[in-house]
Amino acid sequence: MTLQSLFKVLRARWMSVCVTTLVAVVGAVVVSLLTTPLYQASTRLFVSVASGSSVTEIYQGNLYSQQRVLSYSQLLTGATLAQRTIDKLGLEVNADTLAANIEATVKPDTVLISVEVLDQSPVRARDIANTLSDEFVVMVRELETPESGATPDARVVVEQRASIPQKPVVPKTARNVAAGLALGLFLGIGIAVVRDLLDNTVKDGEALEGIVGTGIVGIVPMDKELQKRCAISFETDNSLVSESFRKLRTNLHFLAVDNPPRVIVVTSSMPGEGKSTTAINVALALAEADHNVVLVDGDMRRPALVKYLDLVGEVGFSTVLSGGATLEEALQKTRYAGLTVLTSGVVPPNPSELLGSQAARNLLSELRAKFDYVIVDSTPLLAVADAAILAAGSDGVLIIARFGRTRRDQLTHAVGTLEGVGAPLLGAVFTMVPTRRGGAYGYGYGYDYGPEKPAGIN
Repeated sequence: MTLQSLFKVLRARWMSVCVTTLVAVVGAVVVSLLTTPLYQASTRLFVSVASGSSVTEIYQGNLYSQQRVLSYSQLLTGATLAQRTIDKLGLEVNADTLAANIEATVKPDTVLISVEVLDQSPVRARDIANTLSDEFVVMVRELETPESGATPDARVVVEQRASIPQKPVVPKTARNVAAGLALGLFLGIGIAVVRDLLDNTVKDGEALEGIVGTGIVGIVPMDKELQKRCAISFETDNSLVSESFRKLRTNLHFLAVDNPPRVIVVTSSMPGEGKSTTAINVALALAEADHNVVLVDGDMRRPALVKYLDLVGEVGFSTVLSGGATLEEALQKTRYAGLTVLTSGVVPPNPSELLGSQAARNLLSELRAKFDYVIVDSTPLLAVADAAILAAGSDGVLIIARFGRTRRDQLTHAVGTLEGVGAPLLGAVFTMVPTRRGGAYGYGYGYDYGPEKPAGIN
């Protein structure tokens, strides 16, 4: 992964990184608050030996002292001295536990030993440190005194006694928070990278073009307001999303200048990718350019245009195909200038057979003769075969891919289905694409061919 791609991942998943970091920092604060405070009291011991009058004897005496210091540091943290301290102070703790809270540090090339004692009570920490040092002086005298009772060669003096510590040394809140921050950032970035590597959805225009095998003819940004209004009023709307559909309209005009597609099927790989909304607004954008447009609801299983455009659904596509009404009787004018709608009609028991009939082909030809553009909102390609049937008899297909939702394998399968029936693929429309400035533009409508689910994007 390059540095540029890493920045791209972090920009897309910054929320995940921030949440992980916040959790780690809060965890560090909680640990600090739950940790029992410990106070540290310190004493310093001085080790000396009897030295001669010559330089050589003095030097040897210093070496002897330094060697003794190393041995004494081990005795200071041992269970024997800890037990003597417990007995002296009457502490209710065992020797091993006390010894674990004692640390003896030898300064290099010196005869000084620093003794540090940790305890929950600052007063007790001082008392233990001073008593421990006093007992060690006695202990060294006992160990170093010869059996003859002569003066010992080495002795220990308490050079600095302990005082009551004012602040606890445990927990180290600042250090814990800094460690939590660093750990949270590391984990957050790692999680973001792993999620991106495991993400099989389409989030890149180049990847979309590579799967579809054609160019992207439209990019529709996220617009939360679009899910409320569905259809854009192009006469008064100059928003970012309306401009994106105008650009899509322009791109359609340039796809084939000499023989532009007039019967266009709009489909997607799966439900919830913005297919119906795109079909409606492509039709409205074409109507805005003074074209006579008919929008056909080719979804005879879960029709959507009736609800989105406030139309009558009893008479429509299926009614005309079955001979229950004429085309003129089924067409409905809308409140948008230049846009006529042919709803799906009554849901038939055999939609695929009806759409694949000669009557359906004749009806599309009749619509082509009456209107400048015929936009067909069909079913998703991987849900049922209806979309492939309609696509085979059209001038071209627009396939919808939703940013962060459409899976690459599903889109590949959908494109393969279109190629299998010889349907001309005009290009892809990338929907619900986040804008760089962080604005939210999106839309969502219900679409489902399986069991009932919460409403999503259609």
